[in-house]
Amino acid sequence: MTSTPPSTSTHSHLEVQGLGKRFGVVDALSDVDLKIQRGEFVCLLGPSGCGKTTLLRIIAGFESADRGRLLLDGSPIGHLPPHQRDFGMVFQSLALFPHMTVAEKISYGMRIRGMDAKHCRDRVEELLHVVSLPTIADRRVSELSGGQRQRVAIARALAIPPKLFLLDEPLSALDAQLRDSMQIELRQLQQKFGVTTVLVTHDQTEAMMLADRLVVMRQGRVLQNDVPTEVYRKPKNAFVAEFIGAANMLLGTVGAAKDIVVMNGTVPMHASGTVGQKVTLALRPEDLSFQARGSARSADMAQHAAFPGEIEFVRNLGPVSEIIVRCGEARLRCIGSDNAFRQASVGQPIDLLVDSQRICVFAESTTSPT
Repeated sequence: MTSTPPSTSTHSHLEVQGLGKRFGVVDALSDVDLKIQRGEFVCLLGPSGCGKTTLLRIIAGFESADRGRLLLDGSPIGHLPPHQRDFGMVFQSLALFPHMTVAEKISYGMRIRGMDAKHCRDRVEELLHVVSLPTIADRRVSELSGGQRQRVAIARALAIPPKLFLLDEPLSALDAQLRDSMQIELRQLQQKFGVTTVLVTHDQTEAMMLADRLVVMRQGRVLQNDVPTEVYRKPKNAFVAEFIGAANMLLGTVGAAKDIVVMNGTVPMHASGTVGQKVTLALRPEDLSFQARGSARSADMAQHAAFPGEIEFVRNLGPVSEIIVRCGEARLRCIGSDNAFRQASVGQPIDLLVDSQRICVFAESTTSPT
């Protein structure tokens, strides 16, 4: 079994066109457009109520859209019931029958389609080896651990090779350590089978780790659809910047020199807004550094803006240290691993150093990039 890389063809495997869904007076989805290539792993990400699960259920066929079209390899599928779409799905609850054995559960879909017993046995054996559970075929589902049940649910969904693999927050009930290991296993399985996958999650770390592409949603709309590094480094608006990873969000003003006035100082960057315009700045904690108050800056820090501040909080996170710095009315989180971070102490007066090349600036009124 070999991995199938995401297709580079312009023809989309799954295409969502102008999809809309309304529940009462609430627009759950508004004009959603999305193209997914064959073999891609796409994460639908957003806060509770953003529409991500509704979108997944419409793709699966468990909900119908009020408007728009759903195409698979160019053919409309919006009229098809779930069982005719040939998609594999893993739910948050896993939906495993506790009275069945593992082999019975994995082979269930094959058996109701009339596949012969030998094919079912061979396929179950193959999948149990793939999910690293080769010896549990005769155990009942009720006897399995959380991680084992998760693997069985995935094997069941892949038993009949699906046209799409859909997952609705399948790892949310697992503890942190098991969740982390299952994220790695899920990604490896997806790459091994090469199946086009759509996963719903509210966990930003999980989405960044798993996805070829992130689809960030809010209030039924797609705010950004891009590869994880672009979403993280070049967010389309202030909401995406704050939602994806940690970000220090500050209010500033475009100055007379087209710099940014913020925290009783200025950041020397060329802002495209008008003088006096209010803007929102997003600064990633790992992009901030500091030095002892009044110290001469090194050559590589010479162009950084410096803001006097005081360390209010320090904690060691193992490979990195985290500090919180107060600069006037603002409190900023900083993360680093160099000596300055390791030796930081509460009450220490510092100069916070800000690299203007690492700042995202958004027009406050529209939350669009300036």
